[in-house]
Amino acid sequence: MLRFFFEFGESTRIALASVWSNKLRAVLTTLGIIIGIVSVTGMATVMNGIEKGFEQDIASLGSNVIYVEKWPWVRGPSTKWWEMMNRPNMTESLADALNSSASMVETATAVVSTSRTLKSKTESMSAATVTGAQANYPSVHEVDLSEGYFFNEFDNQSARHVVVVGAKIAEELYPFGSAFGKELNIDGARYTIIGILTGQGSATEGPASTDYSVQIPFNAFKQQFGTRWRDVSIQSKIGDGFAIADAKDQMRGVLRLARKLDAKDADNFEINEQESLRAAIEPIKNAIFAIGIGLTALALLVGGIGVMNIMFVTVKERTREIGVRKAVGARRVTILVQFLVEAVVICMVGGIVGVGLAFPLSMLIGAVLPASLDLPTVFMAFGMCVAIGITFGLAPAWSAAKAPPIEALRYE
Repeated sequence: MLRFFFEFGESTRIALASVWSNKLRAVLTTLGIIIGIVSVTGMATVMNGIEKGFEQDIASLGSNVIYVEKWPWVRGPSTKWWEMMNRPNMTESLADALNSSASMVETATAVVSTSRTLKSKTESMSAATVTGAQANYPSVHEVDLSEGYFFNEFDNQSARHVVVVGAKIAEELYPFGSAFGKELNIDGARYTIIGILTGQGSATEGPASTDYSVQIPFNAFKQQFGTRWRDVSIQSKIGDGFAIADAKDQMRGVLRLARKLDAKDADNFEINEQESLRAAIEPIKNAIFAIGIGLTALALLVGGIGVMNIMFVTVKERTREIGVRKAVGARRVTILVQFLVEAVVICMVGGIVGVGLAFPLSMLIGAVLPASLDLPTVFMAFGMCVAIGITFGLAPAWSAAKAPPIEALRYE
């Protein structure tokens, strides 16, 4: 064992000296490795970012929240859209039915939304999301307020013009001072701001973010915009200890009864949950990953061929050295390990440069997606460098190890 470690250390020293004496050649040889490692780390960072962003969006839906809606979230080729389009719209009465008859449902609430223009006295914002929600909305979804309070049942029943605004809307429409207590014009109607949501930040910008949305009482929304031709979403929080599948079955029975459906009639509503989105996105994610692996594997293959080529040149250049070492008693395995280590060292040089370039690349990706270059990805990159060095360095190393000593001494 001591002999092995001594030979390995000596091989590493010789490999480093060889690389150092041919620095430019080593760097040029590893260009393919550098491109491959940057591609691998970049792809891993993008995939992590996509997955984290998707999980954040999914988490905002609630792991134990079920959505009853007119349309399914995932639509395939077999989806009969004309039948779904003719389904009767959801109404808030379905939330009342679930609250009174579904024992596995902790709370059900009705939610509806539209896109409208918002105005303060000095600023305006177009295409903001205006959501009509019932007073029990905070019992289904977590509502974090930095100021004020969420509207209550009295506000909803009396259709009061009160509004809870997102953090970004409060900042942009009321840049000077707090927005709390101020008036907000929503598509021509005046509302009083009674609450400001805590900002979610850039990591959750998009459909799942509440930073650019406002929430008003459901009945106020119904009174101003109407709900007859809108898709109302019935969102139900399942009680602790109940399985999602069991709760969905119970909800289906209550909803069919509320919709007055016969046993032979198909459901005229859709029960959606976050798992359906995960199942739909999984094939897409796998396809992106497979394409990325294919492209990076091609770059690493080119880099590995370059390493093998330069190692054959190195073996040719040092044929006499190999003969001398064998003449004084060096074993085949010693020569083999020496050139394998040199191939690995060359690949590691490319890996170090590649990872060094990957860090600023990951920072650029992190500006768009919630991702960063983590240690497992770095270790994976260096592991690939070792694997490429051993795989593509084996043939040159073996040719050096099996060279006859006499022929090697006669070379040149």
